[in-house]
Amino acid sequence: MEDGDRGLKASSVRLAEGADGTPLTPPRPAPAASAAAVPRQVDSDDSLCDVLGAAEFIGEVTEVLLQAAPSLTGEQILQIRGGLAGFAKSRGWTES
Repeated sequence: MEDGDRGLKASSVRLAEGADGTPLTPPRPAPAASAAAVPRQVDSDDSLCDVLGAAEFIGEVTEVLLQAAPSLTGEQILQIRGGLAGFAKSRGWTES
């Protein structure tokens, strides 16, 4: 363990091995490309959705964060909201 600028962190981590030297947990395959990253053709009649204003999006995200993880600090909430707002804007999910 080391004391980093954001608290304690593990610095020397190894996977647990069985008696025969093989990992106890089998390696996981790399995740496939997400469906969201693949362009799709969508029928225009079925593709209606609400586009939120940036302030409304931030408000909704804040409420979700507070309900899902009430122990988050104010600074953490600001960082998460900023990242999600930038992501949403780049995807056209919010209006400027």
